[in-house]
Amino acid sequence: MTLKDIRGLDVTGATAAALVPYEAAVADLQCYRGDPVAQVDAAIEAAPGFAMAHALKAWLHLLGTEPSALPVARAAHAAAAAAAGTARERGHVAAIGHLIDGRWQQAGRVLEDVTIDAPRDALALLGGHQIDFFTGHSRMLRDRIARALPSWDEGVPGFHSVLGMHAFGLEETGAYGRAEAEGRRGVELEPRDGWSQHAVAHVLEMQSRQEDGIAWMRANPAAWATDSFFQVHNWWHLALYHHDIGDYDAVLALFDGEMEGGRSGVVLDMVDASALLWRLHLRGVDVGDRWQTVAQGWEAAAATGSYAFNDTHAVMAFVGAGRRDAATAVIEAQAEAMARDDDNAGFTRDVGHAVARAILAFGDGDYARTTALLRPIRSVAHRFGGSHAQRDVIDLTLIEAAFRSGQANLAAALANERVEVRHESPLAQLFARRAAGMAAA
Repeated sequence: MTLKDIRGLDVTGATAAALVPYEAAVADLQCYRGDPVAQVDAAIEAAPGFAMAHALKAWLHLLGTEPSALPVARAAHAAAAAAAGTARERGHVAAIGHLIDGRWQQAGRVLEDVTIDAPRDALALLGGHQIDFFTGHSRMLRDRIARALPSWDEGVPGFHSVLGMHAFGLEETGAYGRAEAEGRRGVELEPRDGWSQHAVAHVLEMQSRQEDGIAWMRANPAAWATDSFFQVHNWWHLALYHHDIGDYDAVLALFDGEMEGGRSGVVLDMVDASALLWRLHLRGVDVGDRWQTVAQGWEAAAATGSYAFNDTHAVMAFVGAGRRDAATAVIEAQAEAMARDDDNAGFTRDVGHAVARAILAFGDGDYARTTALLRPIRSVAHRFGGSHAQRDVIDLTLIEAAFRSGQANLAAALANERVEVRHESPLAQLFARRAAGMAAA
């Protein structure tokens, strides 16, 4: 007899004993906490033919964008393919196969169909949502979840996660009021939900509500940070508020403490470490030898040409550490990546290659070249993934390069633009004062 999961979906090859750790793994993943890999391994040990357990293991090793995790994902994919017995499970297998082969867009489309037919498939919703994030599909971040939302309520386990995902999609599409309300509701339902916490953090960042943001992140970190594999990114959000108000001592304290000084070795954590130090670098803040630690962490994952968004952050670290050869190696790997037949070729060609070269040019002091490389890609930067908050580093680099290259009119135009969008931001006001001073000189 085929069993059902706690949301009423058939699960081929499962046993009652295996469902317990499997559901625990899904719940942990929805909160971005605990050790879902250990839980799913326990499920597989209890039921080796459990198709969705193998699928979950594959997703867990793909969604971190870690090149070294691909062999495990491939093995889990093969096991899931051999065991899959329903159309839903075969949809997961197909999507996983596409992602392993670098076909991000196709993986997202397959999961779209899975959740149209099975809107309570929590794993397909989460996997699709993450793919939308990595591919910069703001509308699908919202709409994929909106389609399924009527099938969920507080009586369905994991409803908090669906609210948090929808909140993030609403934020990325500019519906800040609804996004904040749904994110806060997700946290009320499950205080350990790091994604719902993060969705509200994004709203407060985009609205330049720095004091509100600091209060939000400081209110209950014991809930969202304890045992969380997403905590570095959420601490990064807190650091952004302090950065915007010019409290660089607080930023460095967070980097050295809660953000682990860039030592984690996890690619997504290293992205945050690079992005934060680069923002400080643009402000002329002396970060000491911190760049060296982050650059060392990037050594194993850099120069693979596997995901353009990560490439650009590796280049930041290498430039910051004065390792120009390593930065150049990443850029050369991007040239090879653009010749491949996968989605990252487009991510790199459309955006990532220009950004990486612009960062290197900034490090070389060629600020005019930095502006020349960044201006054409600003309006399409979403094509290589990330959030508005993460991609803001492109604008910040462009603005600083305009100032340093003596392009007074461009610097003033960019400063005016930022004040319009982020009028309450102290950093935006600083840019406006610099532009005025430059014009008067």
